[in-house]
Amino acid sequence: MGKKRIGILTSGGDCPGLNCAIRAVLSHATLTYDYEVLGIPYATEGLKERKAISFPSYCVSYLHGIDPLLCVGGTILGSINKGDDDTLSSADEIIGGYKDLGLDALIAIGGDGSMSILRELAHKGDWNLVVIPKTIDNDVALAGQSLGFNSAVSTVTEALERLSFTAASHDRALVVEVMGRTAGHLALNSGIAGGADVILIPEIPYSIASMVRHIDRLREEQERRFAIIVVAEGVQNPVDIPVETVENCSISISQQIAQQISKYTKGHVDSRVTVLGHVQRGGLPCALDSIIGATLGKTAVDLVAQEKYDQMVAWRDGESVGIPLQQVVDNSPILVDPHCNLVQTARALGTYVGEV
Repeated sequence: MGKKRIGILTSGGDCPGLNCAIRAVLSHATLTYDYEVLGIPYATEGLKERKAISFPSYCVSYLHGIDPLLCVGGTILGSINKGDDDTLSSADEIIGGYKDLGLDALIAIGGDGSMSILRELAHKGDWNLVVIPKTIDNDVALAGQSLGFNSAVSTVTEALERLSFTAASHDRALVVEVMGRTAGHLALNSGIAGGADVILIPEIPYSIASMVRHIDRLREEQERRFAIIVVAEGVQNPVDIPVETVENCSISISQQIAQQISKYTKGHVDSRVTVLGHVQRGGLPCALDSIIGATLGKTAVDLVAQEKYDQMVAWRDGESVGIPLQQVVDNSPILVDPHCNLVQTARALGTYVGEV
């Protein structure tokens, strides 16, 4: 029997730590098990086009011995963000790519959407699949901590700290929009860490009137003449604004919130909007994400060696374990519990987090 050949790909939006996981897979697979590793560029597009990058052995022979995968953000393999319809319409071509490249197993790094698509392809094509969870939204069920989340929290927290100074200098209310279309984990965690006055997430309803009262109370009782308002991009419409007013508006929900603050305060509060956008995905990983990426990558290879497939590698209290992928897909995305300890902590710190 010849040397085992495994493929590795990254799918969905990029995040810090992907190259750390790739590095761990390459290192452990080649040095420990003597496997052949093929990098699949641009996820399922690479399989569809039968493209692969050969990694015959893992060694560092340039940059004066510095490992380049420790110094580069994003993913060296590239990624795509196509939806179910685009990918599944080419299912036969993608499945054929796995066979034609001679893969014995595939390690995929992706979020809940990618997992669902890849699992369907794996079942249809009889692939041996192991998945590593990554997303700055941290909404993959049973993952513990998804790769990239902690780095994004650090990035947003630093932005909030910087914005606090400029908001204070001009007595402004700054509405800071962060990623999170469905789940508010990033907004909640970074808002607490960055000392936000208001945190609005998709899971909890809120009203402009009560939020403005909170901001006014801070001005009166604490002489805090500025405010930092963290808004997840998928936040609900305020309960006290007519639905037709929101639906007929061409501006974003963050801009609407800023306008409503000025309206409710009769121009007394100058409000501005900052959209952090893709800066949340970029850059090098924090130390914890480097560790998580390395650990999950190593364990993914071990699962391949043990022929334990249809699994996701989860980070649990400093340990990595395999979880049946069906359980993950069935329970994702995981949302913020409106009554959880983090929400209670934010309120205990004097932060407005909506109304339950």
